[in-house]
Amino acid sequence: MKSIFDEVSRQCSKAVTNNYSTSFSLASKMLGPSIRQDIHNIYGFVRFADEIVDTFHDYDKRTLLDRFEEDLAYAIEEKISLNPILNSFQETVNKYHITPDMYGAFIHSMRLDLDKSVYLTEEEYKNYIYGSADVVGLMSLKVFVKGDKQKYDDLKEDAMRLGSAFQKVNFLRDLKADLDVLERSYFPNTDLQDLKEEDKARLIEEIKADFDAGLKGIQRLPVEAKLGVYTAYVYYRRLLTRLERTPSAEIRNTRIRVPNYEKIGLLAKGYVSYRLNLI
Repeated sequence: MKSIFDEVSRQCSKAVTNNYSTSFSLASKMLGPSIRQDIHNIYGFVRFADEIVDTFHDYDKRTLLDRFEEDLAYAIEEKISLNPILNSFQETVNKYHITPDMYGAFIHSMRLDLDKSVYLTEEEYKNYIYGSADVVGLMSLKVFVKGDKQKYDDLKEDAMRLGSAFQKVNFLRDLKADLDVLERSYFPNTDLQDLKEEDKARLIEEIKADFDAGLKGIQRLPVEAKLGVYTAYVYYRRLLTRLERTPSAEIRNTRIRVPNYEKIGLLAKGYVSYRLNLI
């Protein structure tokens, strides 16, 4: 029965969320039940595409990504895929009328990672972040507002800024792996091989501005989405604080983390703020 296959597909996307990201898994648990699965479906899709270009080094990444994109188009058109991750993603795409320019922009940024290693201009940098992060925020927002176009339009810019903040934090956190393993440099006009304190401070301030805009959007989200998104915000904001307090040379040479015990504390703090209507 198709319904059994669809449920198995959803469980696969949930398993991807739980196994690949402790922080995102915790945040998704704070979402309302009616939207939680669809966010798992989106995460499964973006995670698998990202894995193709970032970790499948012993395989032909271009062929894999081409096949993934072809299967995606078929899945959305025919409303089925034997790839359970794409089968669950197409369900969310078709349910919430997520447009091809959104998931297409994401695939485009993943494709850039196959060929492009250095981002020299602000335009290149912003275009990459739009495709790799902003549109993930927009796809999620489609789920959060459940088809309310006016609310979507009202929150769109803030959702993009929050996506940008998350991605830029990832860039700083993963600086060593991006430079030494993947040979990528995303921040323009910055010598990341010898990151200076003043350059780090400039990047931190840029990210803080994105977070401030994103928080304004979180405060206006529907109730089912607010706590989950705020939980992710609190975690990434703490990670940014850790990066700010870490010498730039150490950021270049190690991956900064938030310990699991601290994540639990942040989760509790976020829940209390939510219950007291402080967000």
